[in-house]
Amino acid sequence: IFLVALIFLGFSYVKRKYRYWADRGVPFVKPIFPKGNIQNVGTKEHFFELCKRVYFELKGEEKVVGGMYLMVRPTVITLDLDFVKTVLVKDFHYFHDRGLYVNERDDPLTANLLNIEGEPWKNLRSKLSPTFTSGKMKVMFPIMRDISDQFIECLNKELATREEIELGDYLSRFTIDIIGSCAFGIDCNSLRDPNAEFLRIGKKAFDNSEGRTIKRLFITTFKPLAKLLRLQMIRKEITEFYTRIVTETVAYRESEDVVRDDFMHLLMQLKNKGKLNDDPGTEIGKITINQVIANAFLFLLAGFETSSTTMKFCLLELARNPDVQERLRDEIKEVLGAYDNKITYDALSEMKYLDKVINETLRKHPPAGLLVRSVKDKYTVPKSSVILEKGTQLFVPVLGIHHDPNIYPDPDKFDPERFSPEAIKMRHPYAFLAFGEGPRNCIGMRFGMMQTKIGVACLLMNYNFQPCDKTKFPIEYVKTSTLLSPVGGCWVRVKKI
Repeated sequence: IFLVALIFLGFSYVKRKYRYWADRGVPFVKPIFPKGNIQNVGTKEHFFELCKRVYFELKGEEKVVGGMYLMVRPTVITLDLDFVKTVLVKDFHYFHDRGLYVNERDDPLTANLLNIEGEPWKNLRSKLSPTFTSGKMKVMFPIMRDISDQFIECLNKELATREEIELGDYLSRFTIDIIGSCAFGIDCNSLRDPNAEFLRIGKKAFDNSEGRTIKRLFITTFKPLAKLLRLQMIRKEITEFYTRIVTETVAYRESEDVVRDDFMHLLMQLKNKGKLNDDPGTEIGKITINQVIANAFLFLLAGFETSSTTMKFCLLELARNPDVQERLRDEIKEVLGAYDNKITYDALSEMKYLDKVINETLRKHPPAGLLVRSVKDKYTVPKSSVILEKGTQLFVPVLGIHHDPNIYPDPDKFDPERFSPEAIKMRHPYAFLAFGEGPRNCIGMRFGMMQTKIGVACLLMNYNFQPCDKTKFPIEYVKTSTLLSPVGGCWVRVKKI
């Protein structure tokens, strides 16, 4: 009898949950027990593709929001760009948290700027923001340029024996060497040693099987239970590795009085003084060694795969669109002609067509194709009678918005002129969300763009890229990856110029 009662209660609970959006008059995609709408995630579609599909299925209802289900958890999805602006900026005080998993006791690397909430987030953001100014990026630029030279040297050796190459692995090694040097202050040397430990562990942070994808969704959906069970979003091996690296680096620099122009040095200033050395302002509170470790790790997460996959997508699109590739190469040569043919921070800033090409790559293939927010208090959606309860998870479907033909006509076409000043003025200001918007936008946007731009510019200065037999068009996405990543990698035919 107890078992029957338990089954009945469980059935009633699920039935009630799956009526959540219908009872509120919100259009929704019908869920299937037990996974709700995520039954194909990790096998037939990427999670971002699911949200894109839901966006298009519900957008015709001409509503501000729609509904979907992560297992039995009701989740709201934005269908209107004015409401996107409201969420990210106008009513930010209702939506400043992401509702992601933070478990500092059992999963310490989750307590980083991306995940933390409320006043702790606000305080940490104010402390870290000065480390990402254009001035700080300019100081780090020579590190990137040196690694770019190593990148070209490495490719030249590889191309001495063949023309067809999978560039994805080299791009990952390029970005991990930059991150390792700029964020952790160490020479990863993965361009010369593809088995380097820093690269191997870094890749593990993004390596998801279908099982790990479901585990992540479970932890995010049932956070209190996950904390009770002491579940870890980040693998123990990864946590131990980066904790050791940062702890040893900080201890060595402090004991030997080592000063280096990188992100780790800036974090150490915040740890020891509560402000940066060149900041005339008052101390805003010191950060702990655990915060140094967690946010150095976030620097890796934010700058490694995002930049390398953006470059993969960019080179695939340039190989398929030789006219765009040639025009971009002409611009790079013309600009560098005024800088003794050397890539400098100022030279990159003058490459406006390069900006367009990278933005169009991010429009068509945004690595982070979804923005996530959590409703702080009961909230009435503007232009509707829909009330969102406290704790409701909200998705902004970036991939869907970026492929909406009403916003970007012929969205599957690669057209950098979508980002001309005239075209931008014609669009809704919240139609491009590759870096988010508002107070909680991507803090490392300048660094990511600089890293991507120097990589693409160096490659086009030296090589021509064409499709080969192994190049996969149309581009499809790996279903189990954390971020969007191309199936089959980045196979191209490379010819030295």
